[in-house]
This record gives sequence, structure tokens and C-alpha cells, in this order.
Amino acid sequence: MVELLRRLVLIESPSNDASSQQPIRQLLKKEFEARGYRTILVPGRNSGGQIYAAPAAPRAAQPAQLLLGHCDTVWPMGTLRTMPLECDGNVIRGPGIYDMKAGLVEMLFALQAIRELALQPGVVPLCFINSDEEIGSRESTRYVRALAQRVDRCMILEPSLGISGRLKTARKGVGRFTIKVQGKAAHAGLDPTAGASAILELSHVIQKLFALNDPNRGVSVNVGVIDGGVRANVVAPESSAIVDVRVATHDDARAVEEAIHKLRAETPGVTLHIEGRIGRPPMERTPSNQRLWQVALQLAEELAIDLKEGMAGGGSDGNTTSLFTATLDGMGAVGDGAHAAHEFIYVDQLPVRCALLTMVLLAPPLNASRS
Repeated sequence: MVELLRRLVLIESPSNDASSQQPIRQLLKKEFEARGYRTILVPGRNSGGQIYAAPAAPRAAQPAQLLLGHCDTVWPMGTLRTMPLECDGNVIRGPGIYDMKAGLVEMLFALQAIRELALQPGVVPLCFINSDEEIGSRESTRYVRALAQRVDRCMILEPSLGISGRLKTARKGVGRFTIKVQGKAAHAGLDPTAGASAILELSHVIQKLFALNDPNRGVSVNVGVIDGGVRANVVAPESSAIVDVRVATHDDARAVEEAIHKLRAETPGVTLHIEGRIGRPPMERTPSNQRLWQVALQLAEELAIDLKEGMAGGGSDGNTTSLFTATLDGMGAVGDGAHAAHEFIYVDQLPVRCALLTMVLLAPPLNASRS
């Protein structure tokens, strides 16, 4: 497992460099085929493309389950020069190792365990790996949605929630909005009343946006970037803000999105142009998600794993699959430092998490109607 992980990490694969995805896709294709899976390399238009893998000898009339992951990382090409792959006892560090190349290793070795032990899961494991998850899965979401509607359940091989190894049974929805304010320029000294300040209006908008925050409900609205104006002695003719939104429920997603689009200008002579939406819906603790969590919890007890659950503030493809089928996220590596310079995993947890994943794959179908 460590050797395969090393090979994956040493292939740098940033989301925004489509050509960087080809070597890692070829390696993963070979690894799937070595485990009795046929693979389809789906080309991308702007992304590096996707990988779909299914058993080479399919069994008819059986329900399916989906193993979902991504091979892209947030780290640019050349990161290995300043953030090298390092092994230090039970800890391995490197760009993308926690989020989420170790999860891909677990996926492959779970399939290998099933193959080598000649086991026959009652729910056929299918695999999908995209290369644009870290930038919103814009190209791959249509495939994820289609697959999620065909399967009994979905396991997301994203890393666990922190060093305690919690599974992610809920995730916040994520939205991004851009607000552009159009005012009117004028000389700030000679004729200030002839202008309409876009910056003044933006200050009002920012206050309204921050008023939407509700920590008790898990709603966060953050104005992370602002811009505007041309010179200190000119009444600002334009300004803008980029807004990040996180919500815990679908009801709050609709309410916050509606509130942002209903913002109206207060300053005479100024207009607002608002774009954006909640791009990743919340992953809530639905009854089907909780049934799958209970399956994992019971199996963890058999393996003497003290398994806990939690909510993640960020989104994943699990936010999408949860709309259609039972979803369990955070099934990947135990470690810390996603998107951070100290990113690492615990080596001794690789086979433990892989064993748990394998047992979940062997569990009977959750939904009789899909079987």
C-alpha cells in the first residue's frame, strides 16, 4: 500500500493542469485492470478527464454500489521541490497524500482483498475517479449524478475528519456569489454630489451579507474579496465583492441564496449585479445516510475500531450523491493537513481503513428496490 501511495504522490496532478492528470490516470488504469476491472478513460474538455471502472466479468441483475474519489490536488506543479514526500516512522507527508491519494490506495486494495479472498459481494462495486473535484467537479458532476441514481449506496474515499478518523456523515453546502456595484464617477473635490459611490453602496451590501450569518444554524456568509474605485480623488464608479457561503441544510441553502439575490441598492444612482448560487448542496443526515452509517458503525465494532461521525464544513462529491442514494464520506485516510503544508497520513491506519471499507463493500443491499 505504501509503495503504491508513494508512486501516486510522486505524480503531481494539480486540478488546473489537465495534462498532469494523464500519467496518474494511466497508472490507476493499470492498477484497476490488475484487480480484474475494466476501465474507461473519459476525456475532459477543460479537466483532465475521469476514470470509470467496473468488474471485467459483470454479474447480471445485481445491485451496485459506488466507490468515488478524485486524483486531482490543490498543489501546483513543482510543489514536491519544497514539500517533498517524506516518511517518518508512522507518518508520511506529501502534497495530496491525505486529500486524497491515500483514499485511492484504500479503494484499490479493498478490491484486491475481495479478489484474492474469492469473495462475491452481493452489491457490485463500481468505481469513479474524477480530476476536477478540487475546483468544483464542474465537468464530472453529471457523471456523478448519473451513477448515484443507479446504485444502492456510495462510499466517498475523501480523507477522514481529522486525526481521530471520524467519518463525514454530513457536509455543509457551498456557494459562491459575485456582487458588482455600478455607480457614477465624479471629482471628489470639485463636484462630489454629481457622483454615486459604488464603494459606499458596497459597504451597505457587506453589512447585509454579514447579517445573514447564523452560527447556531451552521450558516456562514463571508465576504472574502473586495475591489473598487479608481483614484482617491474620484467618487468610485464601480466596486465588487466575492462571497463564500456555507449552509447545513437545504432549507437554509434556498433561504440564503434567495436573500442574496434580493439585495437592493440603497444609494441613489447605483445598481447591483448579482451572480452565483449554492453550487454544492448540503449533505444532510438523511435516513438512508444514517442507515449506511449504522452499517459502518456495526462493522467497525467487529474490527475493534472506535468510529465516530462528524460534519465537515467543506463540500465534496458526496454532497451530490447524497441527493440520490445513501452516502458515507470520509472513508479514506486518517491524518491531517488537507490543503496545508503539513499534510500527512498515519501509515498504520491504511490497512485498518481498508478493512473497514472492504467489509462495508461486502454488506447486503440497503435498498431492496434497487436489488
